Amino acid sequence: MDNEALQQWVEQISMNYFKRPFLHQATFNARLKATGGRYFTHTHHIEISPHQLTAFGPGETEKIIKHELCHYHLHIMKRGYKHRDADFKNLLAHVGGSRFCQSLPERAERKQQPFRYKLICRNCGTEYLRKRKVDPAKYVCGKCRGKLLLIMIDKGKAT
Repeated sequence: MDNEALQQWVEQISMNYFKRPFLHQATFNARLKATGGRYFTHTHHIEISPHQLTAFGPGETEKIIKHELCHYHLHIMKRGYKHRDADFKNLLAHVGGSRFCQSLPERAERKQQPFRYKLICRNCGTEYLRKRKVDPAKYVCGKCRGKLLLIMIDKGKAT
């Protein structure tokens, strides 16, 4: 799907669900990976992630478009267009848009990375799991204020 087809799709969704025309520009932006789309308040343009369309299909992408159109139409009407506003939440529920987009498969794998480091208290034995390496000299145990020992889980050796 190209930008022209996306533009027509957004205009069609706008008329079908919001009964109002979409008079601005909708484009794909391949750099969007953590979000499904975004709405620009200063230009009123909408960008959609093509990765969401590829990974989850047109059904999920339509929900993302509805989400961005809720921002668009409410902002144009000078009503509450932000995520926390009741107007936004009500309109989103009414048109069947999604509040959040699904995580892309490659981002989900990175998020579920196992812990690589373990801090163990030398006094009480409390364990703290960490993904990033920390300097144990800068911290103490939260329970007994004892000194901590850093162990790398992958190799099982103390550092």
